[in-house]
Amino acid sequence: MFVLTVDQQNSRRGADLVPGLLADIAPGLEGTGVVIPFDRTVGDEVQGVFDDAGTVVEVVLGLLRRGGWSVGLGIGDVDRPLPPTSREASGAAFVFAREAVERAKNRTRAVPIAVVGADPDRSGEVEALLSLLGAVIARRTDRGWAAVDALDRVGGRQKDVAQELGISEQAVSQRLRAALWSEEARVRPVAIRLLADADRDGRPPPGAAGSTNREVDR
Repeated sequence: MFVLTVDQQNSRRGADLVPGLLADIAPGLEGTGVVIPFDRTVGDEVQGVFDDAGTVVEVVLGLLRRGGWSVGLGIGDVDRPLPPTSREASGAAFVFAREAVERAKNRTRAVPIAVVGADPDRSGEVEALLSLLGAVIARRTDRGWAAVDALDRVGGRQKDVAQELGISEQAVSQRLRAALWSEEARVRPVAIRLLADADRDGRPPPGAAGSTNREVDR
């Protein structure tokens, strides 16, 4: 299972961005691996629970594109039965997510994402790829995003992108190259696979004691 704990950066010096985030992110997550929807936990923090690695990668990269958020991803078991809100839930994944978001707040990180799970090597690999993708996203220009977003809308045909944006196909190709769109498209499936592997390999065997389900003050 995957828990995302997301904290607003510099919240004491700015407006509360949680309502806007929840309003924007919720419609795109209906029926897509969401176990517990994002909700405010405490202060300017939101948390959600997921069971699909592809959805998690999509959400993480969307948050990094949005900017202004520290993103912690915990990979692990959760206590059953699950309550309707994450504030009432517990388990190892929540502990790991708390540790991850605190790491993500470290100012020395170029990309505010951290991943923690039972297997440090597995979670470290996932974090490395998500950090790399996040760096690509952070450096993408508005023109690059316009081409990438249009390509997603029209279904992958650069000819249609050129028509929608009113530019030449050559210009579309140049924008996509500068945006490292092809590189991102090749790396995303790798990140999803490694994340799914980390979840599967980190599960305790049937009947094992939940020794990692430490209670923390969340």
